[in-house]
Amino acid sequence: MAPSEEDGSMEEKETKKKPLSPFATAWLTFYNITMTAGWLVLVVAMIRFSYQKRTHKGLYRSIQKTLKFFQTFALLEIIHCAVGIVRTSVLVTGVQVMSRIFMVWFVIHSIRPIQNEESVVLFLVTWTVTEITRYSFYTFNLLNHLPYFIKWARYNFFIILYPIGVVGELLTIYGALPFVKKSGMYSLRLPNKFNVSFDYYTCLIIVMIAYIPLSERNMDIA
Repeated sequence: MAPSEEDGSMEEKETKKKPLSPFATAWLTFYNITMTAGWLVLVVAMIRFSYQKRTHKGLYRSIQKTLKFFQTFALLEIIHCAVGIVRTSVLVTGVQVMSRIFMVWFVIHSIRPIQNEESVVLFLVTWTVTEITRYSFYTFNLLNHLPYFIKWARYNFFIILYPIGVVGELLTIYGALPFVKKSGMYSLRLPNKFNVSFDYYTCLIIVMIAYIPLSERNMDIA
């Protein structure tokens, strides 16, 4: 799920009230430059693959290592909120980051039959554009030199990209349901020594339903 616009606006307001320490500013600048570069590498790799292969099949497998690294690296954003160098809700940031982690590791990585679906390409494209815009916005903002276009893109691209990304994620999860139901992956059946049961198929359906209130909330914030 794409990050909402709340994190940017809240961070700006709070930073003006209480300036960051030099160390925090340096670290956040480094972090955001690194993440901008990482997502730029991803978009270049996607364009190159599409140009050379003329198909979307195999795209995910060609970029999966880079995608997994930089999306998992985003877990640091929860720590940034927890320690107070980014003044945004830990809960909000945690939900946003973990939803992405879930999609990357527990859906696309784990369920190989869906890796070549068009819906995967759909949300990968929206993720890359969103993250390049978001992290470059944070970088320039920390450097006190924010170009108008970057600011405009940050608060306007979201309106189009967010719903497209959500649709792509939902279609991908939906496409995974038959395989998960047939294979029983990640499910725990009774009887077992823990005396508990878990059905991953049902879990995915619950996740899909949860997108509705979370998406409405994020669109309202935007």
